[in-house]
Amino acid sequence: MDEALPTATVRTQVTVPLRFPDGYVTAARVYSFHGLVDGREHLAFGLGDRAGDPAAPDASPPLVRPHSECLTGDVFGSQRCDCGPQLREAVERIAEAGGYLLYLRQEGRGIGLYAKLDAYALQDGGLDTYEANVALGRGADERDYTVAAQMLAALGVTRVDLLSNNPDKAAQLDRLGVTVVDRVPTGVHLSPANASYLAAKATRADHALDLPFVP
Repeated sequence: MDEALPTATVRTQVTVPLRFPDGYVTAARVYSFHGLVDGREHLAFGLGDRAGDPAAPDASPPLVRPHSECLTGDVFGSQRCDCGPQLREAVERIAEAGGYLLYLRQEGRGIGLYAKLDAYALQDGGLDTYEANVALGRGADERDYTVAAQMLAALGVTRVDLLSNNPDKAAQLDRLGVTVVDRVPTGVHLSPANASYLAAKATRADHALDLPFVP
């Protein structure tokens, strides 16, 4: 049964030109919200045919990626994870297809930036990314996608093509009343620095990653 979803509303919307370090440019309609259950400042980026004002009607499912904030990867290019490359890929693919990137303030799978850095230190001692969170007394993955469902509802979106390798995102959104018409995989952004991280996502959280090896 679908969970009751508290109502959120659009607070502001503004067009923002985007430029990435590799030279890719596009424009987004950026939305902020009232009424998100965790009180954090999450954003929705309308891209492609959803970058106008008003947003395109939900005639066909938009391509949607809920992307959890990763300061180290998204901003500083850390190669310990694949977050930065996934964000870059998602913006271009959503701009081509039409849809939304939901930028969620859930650093470190929901444990926060400082705790994520503590987890990095534990990973340097041999734990994987999930074990490190648990060793800190936190959940392996504390992310809750209620706010993502609220944002989509506020934008008039009830059906999505979900750009994600993570089955938990699809399961949570479905439980929250968002119909996932199709789950579209992201690319595999493998490097020597993140091989163990990606292997942990594949083996411990069933992420759909076609890895050539498991370290």
